Amino acid sequence: MSTLTARTAETDAPIIDVLAERWSTRIFDRESVIDEAALASALEAARWTPTAANTQAWRVIVARRGSAAHATVLASLAGFNSAWAGDAAALVVFLAETTRDGEPMRWAQYDTGQVAAHFTVQAHADGLSTHQMGGFDPDAIVAGFDLSSDFTPVTVMAIGELGDIRLASEELQSRENAPRVRRPAADSVLVND
Repeated sequence: MSTLTARTAETDAPIIDVLAERWSTRIFDRESVIDEAALASALEAARWTPTAANTQAWRVIVARRGSAAHATVLASLAGFNSAWAGDAAALVVFLAETTRDGEPMRWAQYDTGQVAAHFTVQAHADGLSTHQMGGFDPDAIVAGFDLSSDFTPVTVMAIGELGDIRLASEELQSRENAPRVRRPAADSVLVND
């Protein structure tokens, strides 16, 4: 196996191309540096994400490959994630500000998820590849960056240029070429009255 299969989603209804074509790679170009203009645009898209009462209860840590911050984030990754994510040009940690001035921020994690989604779509539109990960140690992130207890790490995202599948391990090639599947949209709608 040495080629990448088509990754565009087969949708039940038409959606915009940037969403149908977006997919989560595990193969990044380990030599390329982050496209700073594309990263700035992804961060700007994150900035303009709707949040509850405009509280903007989220933050990010951007850790470029080769930096101490990158090493800290990479060390927090669990299992298989640590085998491939280090090749990405950057690792971005999305944090929810779950308390502010001692008060719970009830929507912070939801809003942070939206922020990550907007970031992802903009990154893809600008030619970057991404992969979000839940397999990481949040406590290691908190300790490694001396974060306040107000912040909860929600996800880590690898971001960079798509790598050459021919240079990847057989296991990575197999995962990259696995069919993209989702349950039908109708199965996710509990009430459609």
